[in-house]
Amino acid sequence: MAKEKKLVEAITSMSEDFTQWYTDVVKKAELIDYSSVRGCMILRPNGYALWENIQKELDRRFKETGVENVYMPMFIPESLLQKEKDHVEGFAPEVAWVTHGGLEPLTERLCVRPTSETLFCDLYAKIIQSHRDLPKLYNQWCSVVRWEKTTRPFLRSMEFLWQEGHTAHATAEEAEERTIQMLNVYSDFCEQVLAIPMIKGRKTDKEKFAGAHSTYTIEALMHDGKALQSGTSHNFGDGFAKAFGIQYTNKDNKLEYVHQTSWGMSTRIIGAIIMVHGDDSGLVLPPRIAPTQVMVIPIAQHKEGVLEAAAEIKNKLTAFRTKLDDSDKNPGFKFANQEMLGIPVRIEIGPKDVEAGQTVIVRRDTREKEIVSLENIEESVERILNKMQSDMLERARAHRDAHTYQAVDYEEFKDAIANKPGFVKAMWCGDEACENKIKEDTTATSRCMPFEQEHISDVCVCCGKPAKALVYWGKAY
Repeated sequence: MAKEKKLVEAITSMSEDFTQWYTDVVKKAELIDYSSVRGCMILRPNGYALWENIQKELDRRFKETGVENVYMPMFIPESLLQKEKDHVEGFAPEVAWVTHGGLEPLTERLCVRPTSETLFCDLYAKIIQSHRDLPKLYNQWCSVVRWEKTTRPFLRSMEFLWQEGHTAHATAEEAEERTIQMLNVYSDFCEQVLAIPMIKGRKTDKEKFAGAHSTYTIEALMHDGKALQSGTSHNFGDGFAKAFGIQYTNKDNKLEYVHQTSWGMSTRIIGAIIMVHGDDSGLVLPPRIAPTQVMVIPIAQHKEGVLEAAAEIKNKLTAFRTKLDDSDKNPGFKFANQEMLGIPVRIEIGPKDVEAGQTVIVRRDTREKEIVSLENIEESVERILNKMQSDMLERARAHRDAHTYQAVDYEEFKDAIANKPGFVKAMWCGDEACENKIKEDTTATSRCMPFEQEHISDVCVCCGKPAKALVYWGKAY
C-alpha cells in the first residue's frame, strides 16, 4: 500500500492548485511527454489512443453526412496565403515559415499550415466548374503549427492534431445549413460520447474566425469554472470564393461564386475530458471514449485458480475493451494505477470470489462496488458502463448549471466574474467597445450568443444602451 499512497500523492489536489493538478494528471497518466522542441508535445500511447477513439467516432459521423476525406500539403506558398487579406492578418503572428531548402534560400517563403483554407480554395478553383460539381464535402485529418508564446498540454501547443472540414456549396442557404449541421455533429458527439454538455451559439464579430462571415461554437465549462471552446463551425459566405476565383455555372449557364464552410475539432478536446471529469486520483474517462473500458485485477493471484478465473473473465468480455493486470505488483498499486488512468470499471476477483462464482465490479467515477455473478458478467458490465456514461453527463450538466449565473447591471456582472467562476449570462448592445471594456475590466470574454436566447434585461450590462442579444461570458482557456 505504500506504493499506492506514493502514486496518489504525486497528484496535486484540484482545490490546492488546479493548474498543477492538470499538469500532474497528463504526466502521471502517461498521456503526454515534453519534446525537445518548446511547445511541442509527444502523445504517448494512452493519449494517442484517446485521439484515435475520438477520430474514429467523429469520422463515422462526418461520413454519414456525405463527407469524404482528403489530405492537403503541409506547406503553403506565401503568394497563395496572401490572397485572403483578413485571413492572413488573423494568423500572421502565429505563422511558422520555411525559408531554406537544404542550403539554398527559397525564392518564395513557405508557410507551415496553421490551417488549410487557402489550399482547399486553390483546389476548389481548379475542380469546380459546374453546379453539377457541387456540393464538395471534404475533410482532412492532419497536424497544424501555430507559433504560440505560451503553451499547455492539449490546450495550446505549437503543433497539434485536428480535423478540418472544408465544403463548397451553390447557395448561401446550403452553406448555412451545413455550418449548423456540423456544429450539431460536434455537440451531439461531445454529449453522447464524451459526456460533456455544451452551450451552442454564435461568436461575436470580434471573436469570429479571420475571414469568416460568421462563426458558431460549442462551449464547455471546466471543473474550475473556466470555459473551453471545444469545436467551431464557420460560414465563409462567398468571401474566400471571390478572393480565389471559385466560380461555377448555374442551371441557367450563368457564373456564380460558391459559398463555403469550414469546421474543426482538435486534441484540445482531450483537455476538456480531463478537466470536466477528472478528480484528485487522476483521470475519469467516459466509458464510450476510454481506450480501456475494463481492467481485470486478480487478488492473491498466486493462489490456485485465481489467475485462470481472471483470464476467463477477460475472455468473456470481448464486447468491451478489456485488459488483465497480471503483473506482480500488489493489488493496492494496481487499483491506484487503474484509477490514475481513468479506466471506467475494474473487476476484482480473489480466491473466495472464485469459490462463490462471483466477482466485484468497481466504478471509477463513484467507486461504488457491486458483487455480480460470473455467469451474468457480460450483462452486468454493460449495464454498469451505460449507467456510468449517463451519470457522468448528468453530473457535468449539473455542475455547469450550478455555475451559470446572470447579471443585469455592471457591478453585479463584475462581482460575478471576480467571485463566481463559471458562465455569466448578460445582455449586450452589440457594440465591440463594450466587449473590449468587459475584457479590460474583468479579463472575461464573450463565449457565444446562444441559439436559445433569453431576455433577462432590456439594456446592455456594460453601457446601458438597448440590448440586442444575450451573451454567455466567462474566463476561458
